Amino acid sequence: MSCISAASVIAHLDPDRFEVTAIGITPEGTWLQIDPAELPAARGRDLPQVTDGRVALLRLDTSSPSITLPASAEALDVDVVFPLLHGPFGEDGTIQGLLELADLPYVGPGVLASAVAMDKEFTKRLLASAGLPVAPAVVLRRTDETVGIDDRARLGLPVFVKPARAGSSLGVSRVLRWDDLDAAIAEARRHDPKVLVESAVAGREVECGVLEFPDGRIEASPTAEIHVSGGRFYDFDAKYLDDVATFDIPAVLPAGVEQRVRAVAVEAFRALDAQGLARVDFFVGDDGAVTVGEVNTMPGFTPISMYPRMWAAAGLDYGRLLATLIETAIARGTGLR
Repeated sequence: MSCISAASVIAHLDPDRFEVTAIGITPEGTWLQIDPAELPAARGRDLPQVTDGRVALLRLDTSSPSITLPASAEALDVDVVFPLLHGPFGEDGTIQGLLELADLPYVGPGVLASAVAMDKEFTKRLLASAGLPVAPAVVLRRTDETVGIDDRARLGLPVFVKPARAGSSLGVSRVLRWDDLDAAIAEARRHDPKVLVESAVAGREVECGVLEFPDGRIEASPTAEIHVSGGRFYDFDAKYLDDVATFDIPAVLPAGVEQRVRAVAVEAFRALDAQGLARVDFFVGDDGAVTVGEVNTMPGFTPISMYPRMWAAAGLDYGRLLATLIETAIARGTGLR
């Protein structure tokens, strides 16, 4: 999905203000400069991959331009990076650390917040320590085979089994019978040896965007509610491949609940010491109780993605949203802040 997000962002940047250099990463890890107009597109159910372009190198020698094209020894003058990378090695602090070393300002949270938000165990720990409501869960590390009897009684059924450090709902299963738990754990471990087994929270699935402005203000967007037909949950296919999800923006919530969701979204952003942007996912119970699900530090930026749509509902259109993110990244710079 990173290529689709990148193509959408490039299409909506003001060409009079921004000159774009597109750098893609192949499945093997090679960095390539790509013509922005030729980013690969999805074909059917196959997600796009970068395969062609000019090899690009990121230099950590901050006395010279950070990105070069070795075939021509051309140096690229880069002011800011928009790391539209979803999942491991994109949202988990690794690319953010590399950009810090290269002294390249970048959109989105820094190393710590990116790493913590990617690891669902530590997201829960930090949110709970800040007094924010999260669902009960058990963490299975590499040597833990399954959930014990006492923890099963505490969690109840159903449970969701998730890779602890994956994105886009990859490897997530809903378990209705304990007999199916081990198979769900095995599926999650195809993506991550550390697995989270989490109590299901009854409630409506609601999202809220958080945005930092260049002057340091942090604001929450209107909320969005997700509806998935056919009794499914909002898994990878529902998010990206199948036309089964509908949305209300803003979500139809009582005024007090709407305000609570938006306030908790900002609290969660601060609890993780995030910067730039985040999308915070919630469950809202029939009684108005609010539970934080996840914090996404680089949400999707496709034309149908929730984050830009929520801010559009606030009157901040896609182009101005992107400009705000870039201006904030430049104002923040790199290093301690």
